[in-house]
Amino acid sequence: MPRYDNIPEIAPNLDGKGLRVGIVMCRFNLDVCEGLLSSCTAELLRLGVAAESITIATVPGALEAPLTLQVMAKSGSYDALVALGAVIRGETYHFELVSNEQGAGITSVTLDTGIPIANGILTTENDDQALARMQVKGADCAQAAVEMARLLKALA
Repeated sequence: MPRYDNIPEIAPNLDGKGLRVGIVMCRFNLDVCEGLLSSCTAELLRLGVAAESITIATVPGALEAPLTLQVMAKSGSYDALVALGAVIRGETYHFELVSNEQGAGITSVTLDTGIPIANGILTTENDDQALARMQVKGADCAQAAVEMARLLKALA
């Protein structure tokens, strides 16, 4: 039901049927990343994305994700992409560098290519926070990827 008379509104669409989704998973903090991946893929399948329409690429860490996402986005093979990983604060400035650069890189790829990317690279203070968030965030990213792919198709 529209919110306003005579103003068209595009409703959220979580129908994953026919969509092609690429996932880039970081291997640093692997237990958390595997939890994110498990949750994300389960949700993509639940939303109707076919298993054969999902591609998983792994990278060493969060700083390697943007380049891999860029190559995937430019390939024309995907309707949406998902970045999964975990940057957990340590004792050095490296946490801020990695957190900021991966986020900026992923945003840049999205804007440069027009392919939506759901950023599920967690940035947390400790392992417990990352473990507590991985299941929900993985599923959230699957939903965001499908919804954004459908929205962009509706706008085209």
